[in-house]
This record gives sequence, C-alpha cells and structure tokens, in this order.
Amino acid sequence: MELDRADARLLEAVQKNNRLTSDELAAIANLSPTACQRRLKRLRQEGVIEADVAIVSPKAVGRPVQMIVLVTLERERHDIVDLFKRSIRECPEVMTGYYITGDADFVLVVTAEDMESYEEFTRRFFYENPNIKGFKTLVVMDRVKAGFELPISAG
Repeated sequence: MELDRADARLLEAVQKNNRLTSDELAAIANLSPTACQRRLKRLRQEGVIEADVAIVSPKAVGRPVQMIVLVTLERERHDIVDLFKRSIRECPEVMTGYYITGDADFVLVVTAEDMESYEEFTRRFFYENPNIKGFKTLVVMDRVKAGFELPISAG
C-alpha cells in the first residue's frame, strides 16, 4: 500500500500517542476529523496498523525481570520451526519472539517476576522441549527504550 503525506502524518502521530482525539489528529494531518477517522479505519483494515496497544511498566505489574534469550533448535526443519513458533505465541512470558539468521534460530524477550520464576520457566519451556538444542540467557539490566515506533515516509 502506498502512503501519502497525510497517512504518514497520521501514522507518526498514533505511534507516539494512539489516544489523540479526532480534532488533534485533524490538526496534525491537515484534514477534517472525519477524514482522519476514515483513513485510520482503512489503515487498520489493510493491516498497516496491526494493533493499538499500551506499553505497560513491567515493574508496575510485578514482572521487573526481563531476559533476552537466544534459542538454537536441534534441527531446523519446517515442522519443528512451526511448532516452536506456535509455542512462542502461546506462552505469556514471551513478550516478543523473532525467527532469525545467524548462530541462533530465535531471539526471545522474556519477562519474569524474579530469577526463580525464570528458572521454572526455562525448565518448562526449554528443558522439556526435545527440539531445543540449547539457549543462552542475557539478563536485561535497564530497559533503555520500549516501543514499536517505525520511521514513516510518504510515497
């Protein structure tokens, strides 16, 4: 889908704050409030906007420990990869998962209440999975930036 200048302005604005009013969006995009809502509806329907979310503080909800986990599968067969992708999607502790190239097969961002709960997670999620060759955990010391904001350019 090709984006025009107004679409790009709307996308930039809602990525920063998806709670802006129609009037505020209209001022940013130089359109009427109704036109902004029509465009946002179209952008959602066409999959340009995948979701409207809130970024929640892990500490505020009792999950202050985060890890980056590099996972290597025993074999890289499509059925094993698909099965592991499904397990990632179904696991609430896995906040983000990427299928990657390089030394590891997947990178996961995992959240936990504490190191004990992370250890329990590793036993259940990794050690009990015969398709996992190994994993390496990197503990996050400080979340410097959190979000999904993309640079937008109008076509």
